[in-house]
Amino acid sequence: MSVSTENFLKSIYQLKHDFGAKASSSNVASQLNISHAAVTDMAKKLSARGFIIYRKYKEISLTQAGTERALSIIRRHRLWETFLSHVLSLQPDDVHKEAEMLEHQTSDYLLQKIDEYLEFPRFDPHGDPIPDINGNLPLNDAIPLNEAKTGKIYPICRLQHNEDQIQNFFSKNGIKLGLEILVEDILEHDGSVIIKFGNKQIILNSKISQCIHVKSMI
Repeated sequence: MSVSTENFLKSIYQLKHDFGAKASSSNVASQLNISHAAVTDMAKKLSARGFIIYRKYKEISLTQAGTERALSIIRRHRLWETFLSHVLSLQPDDVHKEAEMLEHQTSDYLLQKIDEYLEFPRFDPHGDPIPDINGNLPLNDAIPLNEAKTGKIYPICRLQHNEDQIQNFFSKNGIKLGLEILVEDILEHDGSVIIKFGNKQIILNSKISQCIHVKSMI
C-alpha cells in the first residue's frame, strides 16, 4: 500500500475519531493538502478495493478493513513518536514529522520489538492513545478544555493536533502533558478559555482550547 493511500485512510479515521469532524471530501483535502479532484480519485480507488464507502456528496467512511489498516498506521506513528521522544529525547516539535516518515517503512516485526522495548506504552508523548497489536485502544476519559468547569484545576493529559504552528505555541508557552492548570473563565461569545498556571495567565482561542484535553482532579 502506497504512502498516499495509507495517509488517506489515516486522515479519514482521525477526522472522525480524533477531531470530531466529518470526513467530507473538503475536510480530507484540507487535512492532506491535496485537491478535491485528488480526493475523489483516491476515494473511488479505495472504495473499489473495499477500504472505504464512498458516495458523491456524502461523508467518506471506513469499512472494517479500512479501519483496521488505519489503526495499524496510527499504531506505527504513535509508537515511533514514543520511541523518538523517550529513547532519543527528540523535542515534541520534531517527533511528529519524523514519525510521519518512519510509519510507512516499518515492518510488523520491528514495530513489535519497539513496543516490547518501550514496555507496551498506552499513550504517546502527546497523550494520544496507542492501538495495541489487535487494534484495541486504551480507555481515555479526557475532555476538551472548553468542556471543563471554571474555577477548577485540571492536569493536561492530551495535546491533540497535527499542526506545527499549534505545537510551537504550546512549546513557547510551556503547555505540556502533566501541567496543572486553573480554568479561570470560558468566554461564551467566542469559546475562548482563560487559564492560569504559576504566575502566567493565557487566553486560548477556541481552536487551541479544543486541542487541549484534561482530566479532572480527584
